[in-house]
Amino acid sequence: MKLLRINMGSKTVTEENVPEKYAELGGRGLTAVMINSEVPPTCDPLGPENKLIFAPGFLSGTSLVNSSRISIGAKSPLTGGIKESNAGGTVAAFLGKLGIKAVVVEGKPDGGELFLLRIDENGNAALLSAENYKGIRTYAVTEKLLQSYGEKNAVMCIGPAGEYQLASASIQTSDVDGHPSRAAGRGGLGAVMGSKGLKAIVIAQPGKRNDDEMADPEAFKEGATAIAKFIKEDVFTGIMLPEQGTASLVAAVNSMGAFPSYNATKGMLEGWEKISGDALAETIKKRGGETTHLGCAQCIVRCSNRFVDEGGEYVTSALEYETIWSMGGMTGISDIDIIARLDFLADDIGVDTMNTGVAVAVAMDAGHKSFGDGRAAIEMLEEIARGTEFGRVLGNGPEAVGRHFDHHRVPAVKGQSIAAYDPRGMQGNGVTYATSPMGADHTAGNLVGSYLGGVLNPLEAEGQVEASRNAQIKIAYFDCTGLCMLVASALASPESVDALLKVINAKLGTKMGHDDLTTMGLKVLGVEKEFNRKAGLTNKDDRLPAFFHEEPLPPHNKVFLISDEELDSTLN
Repeated sequence: MKLLRINMGSKTVTEENVPEKYAELGGRGLTAVMINSEVPPTCDPLGPENKLIFAPGFLSGTSLVNSSRISIGAKSPLTGGIKESNAGGTVAAFLGKLGIKAVVVEGKPDGGELFLLRIDENGNAALLSAENYKGIRTYAVTEKLLQSYGEKNAVMCIGPAGEYQLASASIQTSDVDGHPSRAAGRGGLGAVMGSKGLKAIVIAQPGKRNDDEMADPEAFKEGATAIAKFIKEDVFTGIMLPEQGTASLVAAVNSMGAFPSYNATKGMLEGWEKISGDALAETIKKRGGETTHLGCAQCIVRCSNRFVDEGGEYVTSALEYETIWSMGGMTGISDIDIIARLDFLADDIGVDTMNTGVAVAVAMDAGHKSFGDGRAAIEMLEEIARGTEFGRVLGNGPEAVGRHFDHHRVPAVKGQSIAAYDPRGMQGNGVTYATSPMGADHTAGNLVGSYLGGVLNPLEAEGQVEASRNAQIKIAYFDCTGLCMLVASALASPESVDALLKVINAKLGTKMGHDDLTTMGLKVLGVEKEFNRKAGLTNKDDRLPAFFHEEPLPPHNKVFLISDEELDSTLN
């Protein structure tokens, strides 16, 4: 496999053999180690010294199901620390099949020039002018690029928010239908891409899979077959997700009183039934959309959906739980059509739906607009696209909005918004929000399955630190593989982990065991924490906002119970 290095200052593209120290790494592990090795920790995230790394997992591009996740890493302009943002679609599968271990974008062009990177079906890359695409939103850019280069291409691109270099800017990736609806949303990495003068990356579908690095094809096939069986037979991935997608969690988390609503002042949204998984599926079916939809390459779960309006016209794909929460629960909006429109706008403008929805909620809580005002929320997102003064504040995330209005209730850690689980109603998720090197994050160590399964009491302090620690370690190694985190529950038994180890060892030629996966996760977290420490972050940054400790959350009227000392012990 090879590394592609793109120097935006000299406008050169070079190929390198993969150094030995990177050989067994992929995805988040590779981005973490490369950033820690190659990026000065105190650099300006939007300056020439930062690097933007696109790394498929080490299983991406193989025949393994659900292995098409790409990790995008850089120093974050939002958190000030290391960041990996993860996206689905078709990009990782294409890069993996081309034998490209990572695309490393470094340097910065003079004079505000804008480029696109074209990678052809043989893996050859070239920088081309993208001046004609300046200021264009992601759906129009993707459509134009696929018209120019052919439908059998994958696209990663930024919208106006990325060009403005706003701290909530996302990198959008195309799904199997060619829509830029899969987002590497967290951490503002779209702003880093914008700072590099890179509007888009267009990757041709490879003519054939690169199997040169497969150590044992027969063993790989056996393990991959077993993994597919585990995923199909799991209740969550085999039944719940195909029927309702991640939106199935709306009812469950509201019933737990842990659905942060009205800017995290309540644990339930009034009228949540109108935006539940049942309501979403019913609406989609009635209008002729798709409830079980293939969004990412090689996915057998099909948790995606295709939401259409009353006339049957496409609006967005997929309308997922976290976005239903951020654009609905946090803002007090219970109109599914408004939420779908906000999802589309966020993808089209190129902003993280979560950070942006929470930013809108902070503005509403501060009195700028009223909770539940869908039209106002749409207009606020349009201000981001237009680059107005307030639009830039909003596009820089909830902490920027809090400063603008001098408002104290800002549910964010390290600048990044919390996810759709209130830490007072799910104490262990609060531990993850506080201690993850990534900032508050829904993918870094989510314990919702443990709560819904009755394994852990969400409202008590006991056991939360250990559970968060174990979940963070597991997802850190999972993110190295390119597998979707939604199949992690299906790969939790010793037998399923054996199958996972079989495909890893067959691919890499290693002899890893169960303990080696834990070691991999610990290494990733250790490298990330080391970078953050060198960047100037301390344990004082591993804290939730004070209001979570001081303001009880209805209906349980709990506050966050975990002490600072316990938080500091989580990833020691």
